[in-house]
Amino acid sequence: MNVTKGSARPRLAEAAGLVGRVVLAAGGGYAVAALSTALLSATLPLPRSEAVTAATLASFAILASVAVLVFAISSLRHAAAAVLGAILVLGAGLWLAAGPLLSAGGAP
Repeated sequence: MNVTKGSARPRLAEAAGLVGRVVLAAGGGYAVAALSTALLSATLPLPRSEAVTAATLASFAILASVAVLVFAISSLRHAAAAVLGAILVLGAGLWLAAGPLLSAGGAP
């Protein structure tokens, strides 16, 4: 196979972009799913065990949605900004919702 000098660099850039998207989809998707599970577990108006179960079931759909989103957005930079924004919003929501629970040592 004859590879010219100019053709290797675009292939490398495409491969790096693909690897970046896979890492972002896996790691960022996990972070968004974990934060949303914690937030939903703390805020759903259900008994604790049912809230945790419902939040855990929703986390699978959330993780898949983030993975689809990462590959649907045209730029890796924009996809990373979207995932980071979701992480920040969910983290702030969790801090506001569960802050009193965490400082009091948990729910009664």
